[in-house]
Amino acid sequence: MQVHPQHCTYAQMRDCWLAAEEAGVDCIFTWDHFFPLYGEEDGPHFEGWSLLAAIGALTTRVQFGMLVTCMTYRNPDLLADMARTVDHISGGRLILGVGSGWFARDYEEYGYPFADVKTRLAQFREALPRIERRLARLNPGPVNGHIPVMIGGGGEKVMLKLVAQHADIWHGFGDVDTFKHKLGVLDAHCATIGRDPAEIERSVMLNENDLRDPSVIGRLHALGVTHFIGVASAPTFDLSGVRTLLAWRDAQ
Repeated sequence: MQVHPQHCTYAQMRDCWLAAEEAGVDCIFTWDHFFPLYGEEDGPHFEGWSLLAAIGALTTRVQFGMLVTCMTYRNPDLLADMARTVDHISGGRLILGVGSGWFARDYEEYGYPFADVKTRLAQFREALPRIERRLARLNPGPVNGHIPVMIGGGGEKVMLKLVAQHADIWHGFGDVDTFKHKLGVLDAHCATIGRDPAEIERSVMLNENDLRDPSVIGRLHALGVTHFIGVASAPTFDLSGVRTLLAWRDAQ
């Protein structure tokens, strides 16, 4: 599930994380923004990587991560060190979710240059090997020797090629037919470099309508999607939709 870190208190988020773990959720995500994405634009909001450290310390079983980290907000070597540290805090449960960034207000108000899409993708492509090299050099290294990398994005020429080259998990977007097409593109990129596409877990976010329609989940699952994410929105953090998803999972 993804817990949106906006329009709430820290205590409300903390209670949601713990309730989700108790309910049986496998993974908990937050997001990497500095302002709310919906509702009152200047409402309460919290920074994501600080929250990841808290999730890692407070929970005991779930994997967790950012959906997804904006690569250009932090030096890639520093990001690798942050990830390794949070991984140790949690005993080896971190997922390193990364993407190229898109929310102009974050960039503008925090003093980051907001480059065009082509430039942001180039920066993303250059950062991934730096992260891998730094993780390999850190002492101590990741708890389990490797931190799973999730890449979010659907660009067919650049992003999906990078998924084939670097990702353990691909987080995609769109309806079932769109997802099917993107999976075909990803499989083709894997074939080009000689990688088994089955090595890459497929992840998708489900909206409220999808959570109520088992046929959508079933069609995605038939395509090979095994990582389904529901949303818990502030301030109530209602888990009913997520519980529906858990019931589907447990019935398989």
